[in-house]
Amino acid sequence: MKLLCIDGGGIRGIFSIAILQALEEEVGHSVGELFDIVAGTSTGAIIAASVSLNKSMKEVHESYMLYGEKIFKRQAKVGLFKSVYSDRSLRHLLKKSFGELEMTDIQKPLLIPAVDITHGKPFIHRSNFGHPENGDLSIKLWDAVLSSCSAPVYFPPNKIGDEYLSIDGGLWANNPSLVGLTEAIHYFQKGMDEIHILSLGTGLQNIDFTTEKEKYWGINKWLPFHFPSMKVTPKLLDLALHLSSESISYHCQLLLKDQYLRINEELGEEVPFDEVRYMDVLSELGRSAFNKQKDDIFTFIEKK
Repeated sequence: MKLLCIDGGGIRGIFSIAILQALEEEVGHSVGELFDIVAGTSTGAIIAASVSLNKSMKEVHESYMLYGEKIFKRQAKVGLFKSVYSDRSLRHLLKKSFGELEMTDIQKPLLIPAVDITHGKPFIHRSNFGHPENGDLSIKLWDAVLSSCSAPVYFPPNKIGDEYLSIDGGLWANNPSLVGLTEAIHYFQKGMDEIHILSLGTGLQNIDFTTEKEKYWGINKWLPFHFPSMKVTPKLLDLALHLSSESISYHCQLLLKDQYLRINEELGEEVPFDEVRYMDVLSELGRSAFNKQKDDIFTFIEKK
């Protein structure tokens, strides 16, 4: 059983899209046809949902380039009294991409981690593949994806009907590989030796918390202000997402060994998840990563 698992990381999702676009160009058809299960968190949820519908990765890449600056257009400098970004443009992109499709319409196993903050628990939106713990399958696909993308402080929580508020699944499963692994074992009854995961990161940041003599660590250390723009860098959130991804990757590597293929690249600097000026660089880096690990990727695809 082959799984595709895509990390969260905001605009850095273009890195993953570029890898999948390059793969699609090589195989000559949708990458969705190569995998039995697709899982994605936050920006990875957008990509995973697109893969599950056999959408062209070129089309997804163009959407990111077109909507990136609109999604990350600030409505607040700090996010003290309202979210830094409105979810209006993101919601528009998702509705345009996925239309009126409901989770019940998607037969391919699709897993979208989110957080139910109303009840304080992790949550997985699942497509219509028969899992007994499936939630309401009448939820729109775009709504499930938006739930997973709603990073605290930066976007408002997404309200699911009148039931609960949902936020970014990256808080517990920024790398959804363990979510996919658990599903393969417990629902699909696969043995560990039958599970193969291709895991796509969104770039390894150099998040700099330089040791200083100053002993007072307030909000400006964790969410630095930049003068005179008063722009706040999502340093603490980026760190939390990075740690979530790398710890999950470590455990999956231990459990699956060479059946777990992780593709990620050092960014060499801090690239916040909302920094749209890096889109072209991230796209090129994704293609470079594909070319570097092309043999490994095709060896993975050819496994039974």
